[in-house]
Amino acid sequence: MTATQSQRSRPYATVNPYTGETEQEFPFLETDAIDGVIEKAHAAFLEWRRRPVEERAQVVGRAGELMLERKDEFAALVTREMGKRIQEAGGEVQLAASILTYYAENGPRFLEPRRIDVMKGEAVVENEPIGVLLAIEPWNYPLYQVVRVAGPNLVLGNAILLKHAELNPQTALAIERCFLDAGVPEGVYTNVFLAIPDVEKVIAHPLVQGVTLTGSERAGSSVASLAGKHLKKSVLELGGSDPFIVLDTEDLGRTVKAATTGRMQNTGQACIAAKRLIVPADIYEPFVEGLKQAFATFSPGDPSDPSTTLAPLSSEQAAKDLQAQIQDAVDKGATVVTGGGRPDLPGAFVEPTILTDVTPDMRAYSEELFGPAAVVYKVADEDEAVELANDSAYGLGAAVFSSDLEKAREVADRIEAGMVFVNQPTGSSPELPFGGVKRSGYGRELSELGMFEFANRKLTRVLPAKKADKPQGG
Repeated sequence: MTATQSQRSRPYATVNPYTGETEQEFPFLETDAIDGVIEKAHAAFLEWRRRPVEERAQVVGRAGELMLERKDEFAALVTREMGKRIQEAGGEVQLAASILTYYAENGPRFLEPRRIDVMKGEAVVENEPIGVLLAIEPWNYPLYQVVRVAGPNLVLGNAILLKHAELNPQTALAIERCFLDAGVPEGVYTNVFLAIPDVEKVIAHPLVQGVTLTGSERAGSSVASLAGKHLKKSVLELGGSDPFIVLDTEDLGRTVKAATTGRMQNTGQACIAAKRLIVPADIYEPFVEGLKQAFATFSPGDPSDPSTTLAPLSSEQAAKDLQAQIQDAVDKGATVVTGGGRPDLPGAFVEPTILTDVTPDMRAYSEELFGPAAVVYKVADEDEAVELANDSAYGLGAAVFSSDLEKAREVADRIEAGMVFVNQPTGSSPELPFGGVKRSGYGRELSELGMFEFANRKLTRVLPAKKADKPQGG
């Protein structure tokens, strides 16, 4: 079987990562149906873009209301399909709805024309939609990742084709239904169960104007190459190996708690999770001991049970991949402070793990650990902390903790990242721009900046008409 055949033979499916059971499967969109889907989306776009921006915003706002009304349904789907703890799934629903509300309330203002001072006549920059976009979104935040693309672009007037992760078919369908029920016309937002070999066909289509992807570095490289080949605008939000830098602390317990939250959110399956904990020598030992005690409080169980504190990873393969990275570090001399194995129970679980004595020859030094595993480094001073933090191919987010805010800001300015948070774990909110540098991708989502990645910022320059010469004679 060829790689292409293999990629088409595995359908979209709900595979419960807690039970391992395949609950439902969905066929891929047939290749010969793709052109028709794109043409329908383009026709819908032409009508949607002509609607007043206030009307488009009202529809997007209604989608946010419906998402909240369906909170329990959405949360249960997310938990069943990718294993997120039910409380975290409910929190994701609220965050996703708040993003839709944010763009409904602020989008029209963001899109107002901007006048430029000129000596003669007038000049104005207007923000126009560009057309049909392909959004390729991941499984780890299956609601939040989608709406941070859909919200601003639907208000702007673009049309969206969503290729969601193969793990999340029912969530993908529920999002589409939410937008349709809110009043988004058919074709303006369309879920497509697209096979990976067919992605280029969509990107290459002349009616598709851009592509955005949140996913792995490998997937981002492939999509960026295709987008460049076909001269399409692209935005990429890829992996991260975010540093969590402790410069000093007056409250060790609070700092350890923040590090634990930053590392263990979503069972560690977050691009902006605190993966590399960088700690000064004078508090290194008590910090590691405090982190060990905090990690010991996590108890694996059914993610739909509110009492569960450790959910499974999204799939058995994800668990095996993480364990292989941990084992590589151990084989090369790293110290396992706690964890490192698999709990003796069904499900895609990995024990909360702390690694120390990690060196550059280990995979855990340079690779993203996508799960409940933290690496803790000891440094002598802030210069060594900055050097270690920047010694990464990634540059998504970072956190700096210090009681001296001036010093924290100085260190934050030296960090190579798209986002730096001081005295709190890296996070996300509708009004804050989200994105990275280096191999973490390019472009920004959320905030006002997220409205303009796929906008035609069109200049119109107008000069007064010359007066016609007066006729000669009488």
